[in-house]
Amino acid sequence: MTTNVKIGLAADRVDIPLLNTEDKNRRLFTPGEIVTSQQGFMRGHGTYMEDDSIKSSVAGVMVQVNKLITVKALKGRYVGEIGDVVVARVTEVQEKRWKVDTNSRLDSVLLLSSVNLPGGELRRRGAEDEKQMRKYLQEGDLISAEVQNVHSDGVLSLHTRSLKYGKLAQGILVKVFPSLIRRRKTHFHNLPCGASIILGNNGFIWISPILNSEGEESGGFTQNLGDVVTQEDRETVARLKNCILGLAHCKMMLYDTSILYAYEESMKYEVQELLQPESMAIVAFNTQQRLQLLSQ
Repeated sequence: MTTNVKIGLAADRVDIPLLNTEDKNRRLFTPGEIVTSQQGFMRGHGTYMEDDSIKSSVAGVMVQVNKLITVKALKGRYVGEIGDVVVARVTEVQEKRWKVDTNSRLDSVLLLSSVNLPGGELRRRGAEDEKQMRKYLQEGDLISAEVQNVHSDGVLSLHTRSLKYGKLAQGILVKVFPSLIRRRKTHFHNLPCGASIILGNNGFIWISPILNSEGEESGGFTQNLGDVVTQEDRETVARLKNCILGLAHCKMMLYDTSILYAYEESMKYEVQELLQPESMAIVAFNTQQRLQLLSQ
């Protein structure tokens, strides 16, 4: 009986906690800790005022925009903003609306009037459309959408009027903390490795083979479930998933460049080897080094 034993050099080992932050000037504030005692600052989310000092109410990093100070929690539910791109799952079909899980504190809402009908047609929705709602989207379906409005109670209103949004078909859903998703001008990327990713601001990431233009002709309702996904595409999607989980485990920000670098650094490993903590840490460390060189 033979067994495979993997031996690595001690010099190749990487300490995962060293990767917990990309910016050495950013430090972690704990609840109740003083963020600043200076006067003239306004307190934002994640802070409160006590004894003329702004203190943190959550465990996270301080973000300052001019005179506004907020503390962004490292872990927590998604807090939506208008214009955010989200990947979500339909949980219930109601009258003229769908209830959607966006990883926020409350279920979000997608109105029948806020979607394009199949074929991309724009017209007034009638009683017949309401009867066929489950034909368009039903419980368990994954969608990409945009936050249209944030209500006072925190409920998010979504829309899929743009043809780039709609029902998602063959791919993998990866869940990470929303704080790890870097806000960019676009969250839809076709990577050179042959896969498409949607980086939802809510921490849900969708990875799939490169998308074609069929969705634009159908208003985002084509699921192409009959298409055969090749073994090569499956390995590419699985490798990207493991790279994203590795970066998230090391608390590194996720965006198109960091994910692509991690994918390139992972090529010296088999896909299943990326599930090992040591391989995961080495890929994340090498990715961090490349990103630091890029920023210099």
